[in-house]
Amino acid sequence: MKEPLMHYVSCGMLVRAGHVFLVHRSASKLRHPNVWDFPGGHLELGENGRQALVREIREELGVEITAPAGKALLTRQDAEMCQEIWLIEDWDGDIVNAAPDEHDAMGWFSLDDAIALNLASGDYPALFKQVLS
Repeated sequence: MKEPLMHYVSCGMLVRAGHVFLVHRSASKLRHPNVWDFPGGHLELGENGRQALVREIREELGVEITAPAGKALLTRQDAEMCQEIWLIEDWDGDIVNAAPDEHDAMGWFSLDDAIALNLASGDYPALFKQVLS
């Protein structure tokens, strides 16, 4: 039996004025449908996580970021996916839903509101508390 391919994903935790920006994944998505998540996506051939993040944020939100330095806020891995989450506090442009086929809603959430959402990962509330508290 062939083993599943590992998916490498890079996501951005956009933070401003004590709020976190999240996107709602469309119910039609194969992985993690109908949940709130960070914007981002799969690495393309030849990209590292930082490069993929810059490209994905531009494609999904229509804004430009500088590739983050240092270490990811969180790296989590299971049998099929390795995900990096990077802190983003600066960007150029106004955020828009540039990928409506992927996200059917998006918004800014306070700590309490973000924790109450149906989230893509049980690891997210601790991350919200770490960054927003």
